Amino acid sequence: MREVAERQRAEVGSTRALRNAGPMRTKKRKHVIVARADHYSYVAYADPGMAERFDRERFGGPIGALLLEEQARVLSDFLGEVANKRVIDVGTGTGRAALALARRGAQVTGVDASAAMLEAARQRAAQDGLTVTFEREDAHALRFPARTFDHGVSFRVLMHTPDWRRCLGELCRVTRHRVVVDFPALGSVAALQAVSRKAAQAAGRNVEAYRVFRLQAIFREFERHGFRVRRIHRQFVLPITLHKLVGSRRFTAAVERVLAAVGILRLVGSPVTILAERCESS
Repeated sequence: MREVAERQRAEVGSTRALRNAGPMRTKKRKHVIVARADHYSYVAYADPGMAERFDRERFGGPIGALLLEEQARVLSDFLGEVANKRVIDVGTGTGRAALALARRGAQVTGVDASAAMLEAARQRAAQDGLTVTFEREDAHALRFPARTFDHGVSFRVLMHTPDWRRCLGELCRVTRHRVVVDFPALGSVAALQAVSRKAAQAAGRNVEAYRVFRLQAIFREFERHGFRVRRIHRQFVLPITLHKLVGSRRFTAAVERVLAAVGILRLVGSPVTILAERCESS
């Protein structure tokens, strides 16, 4: 992995109140950035019914439960002991990762642009008897000072957000030590699905499109902010939608085990979860 020179960047100041319509402006110390409030990543998740649908479609059934378990396991493996550590979960959604971290004793702040998602997360935390701070924030311009948190995590954000580089930069800025993010990989089956969804969206269908990533692009962006990728985890070879259609944990475990054994998972597995650590010199 080639070294990329670190570039200086201005710290981001406080976020202006999020708006329901029109351009959403967030203040930066030297200039104003504008995130499109009509972008589907804001509009779709502002729907109060989306939180329930999202949880049901993403985490319902045996494969949804498997996804949650795997996410919690990878977080535990990547972050290690988190008791009394300050952790931020950017794009927390309904709070699944935030709650998993809180169960292990972390002091968690979960942020999201969707008030509806945050309300669902608060209700789930209350039901589970967990203490998590949930706040409405724009991932493009977090209001927290630099290195406020020991660790930062962000799941299913880079693939959907209007400006993924700015979001990753903000996550790195507010994090002191380790950052964990995930994304669908270019060269995986997910990339084919991404192309089909973009085509369907262009044709006027109500589908959620997303971007896929080259690992090198993620590596370079982390290096630009003084972080180095330390570990990579790939989850599935076959698309999650297929596993959910079959609906059998036994099938998923058996098939993916074979694909991993012959080396296919290492090459084209997706989604990819990455652990990056701040370099001592940064």
